[in-house]
Amino acid sequence: MTYPSVYPTGATLYDPDKAFNGYTVFQAKELGCLVVDMNGGEVKLWRGLHGFPNKLLPGGQVLGHSGERNTRYGMQDYRDLIQVDWEGRVVWKFNAYEFIEDPGEDPQWMARVHHDYQREGNPVGYYVPGLDPMVEGGNTMLLGHKNLRNPAVTDKLLLDDVVYEVDWAGDVIWEWVCSDHFEAFEFDEAARNILFRDPNMRPCGGGMGDWMHINSMSVLGPNRWYDAGDIRFHPDNIILDGRETNIIWIVSKATGKVVWKVGPHYDRTPELRALGWIIGQHHAHMIPRGLPGEGNILVFDNGGWAGYGVPNPGSPTGTKNALRDYSRVLEFDPITLKIVWQYTPQEAGLVHPTDSNRFYSPFISSAQRMPNGNTLITEGGGGRIIEVTADHERVWEYISPYWGKSFRMNMIYRAYRVPYDWIPQAAPPEEIPIPAVDVTVFRLPGAAPAGARSETPMEGMMPYQSSSALCVVADPDRIEESSVK
Repeated sequence: MTYPSVYPTGATLYDPDKAFNGYTVFQAKELGCLVVDMNGGEVKLWRGLHGFPNKLLPGGQVLGHSGERNTRYGMQDYRDLIQVDWEGRVVWKFNAYEFIEDPGEDPQWMARVHHDYQREGNPVGYYVPGLDPMVEGGNTMLLGHKNLRNPAVTDKLLLDDVVYEVDWAGDVIWEWVCSDHFEAFEFDEAARNILFRDPNMRPCGGGMGDWMHINSMSVLGPNRWYDAGDIRFHPDNIILDGRETNIIWIVSKATGKVVWKVGPHYDRTPELRALGWIIGQHHAHMIPRGLPGEGNILVFDNGGWAGYGVPNPGSPTGTKNALRDYSRVLEFDPITLKIVWQYTPQEAGLVHPTDSNRFYSPFISSAQRMPNGNTLITEGGGGRIIEVTADHERVWEYISPYWGKSFRMNMIYRAYRVPYDWIPQAAPPEEIPIPAVDVTVFRLPGAAPAGARSETPMEGMMPYQSSSALCVVADPDRIEESSVK
């Protein structure tokens, strides 16, 4: 597809009567952590606060990072997780997971946190009525990195994923290491061979395999499955997803074992085939109790490229061997795997096959279920956030005007919506509807309006409405027998 060189940014659509009105927080590239209102008004900026992602806390505080490790030695390793108040003061900090001595750098403690973390009191890190994250205490679960070797995976150094829990004092009280459970992911022989040769090697630190690349981690919380006796869904258990392997799974907090999963194969049962291939996904989590759809799995299924297996024309080496050029947001039942709700190019109104990639972010992105049943979707690769109803109506849209300096992209990793009362320091804003623009008549200053200055109807022509465009054909009654060859 082609992208226009000129398009609006900021809030571009808003229906106050149908949206879940509140504040939206996201990382505005190098600028910092930004909060906007429903009309795109910039309510608060914590300049220089990194967000992978940023998460608001009740009372106008925010979680984020103070900076990233030198990328010559680490990849997506953030030095710490910090809690900052409205005035920018750091009120809590954790970095004491690993002491790092990189060449030419000051030795320092680092959290090596990446992609996700959860504060006790709220299982998923976004607004859930009655499940507020703790602000002045509580444990924190972090997704981090650890370098190690595991011959079951490969003979190369791994950039492995870990989940660990720290208390308010900063002591590590629980840890889970991903590669320790390699056999539980049930890779077939082809995938194991590809993984051994190339576990998604990254150049940092002399070369290391980012084999799983976990990008989301959350706690299940209270749910109907556990209430019905299914211990796989214990409220303390943790759900994760691996972007490079196309796997979503649940870990028992008590035993560390993988107790539920989908992927890496989506063709082995009728239920998996009906679910369809989940590729390069982000932000897989269980919808918490208190929200519509509670107990179902919500995930941004990116498409794009991911997975290990038999080589094919799109993947001659067998890495990133599953391919799809559009995205899906899926809500599915974790028992039956039946899709309960989805947002795909078809639900977005893009029904022509050539339009399928107009809802498409092959990397980053997220989905948040809100109390009114709407879903906030971060289509991150293009810097777009949309809110859609259960009937797939788009009722809010925002396009980031902030472009990175090193990478000329306005991408948004993940955005969250919170109610107005979470930020008492700011008065609730006026809510002004933004109707959809008719792009067929929209013109910039200086551009001519639509319509020819001189128009002559063609005699003998009749209009014909095709399935995709208005065209004209000659009147068949006027065509002589020898005129078409």
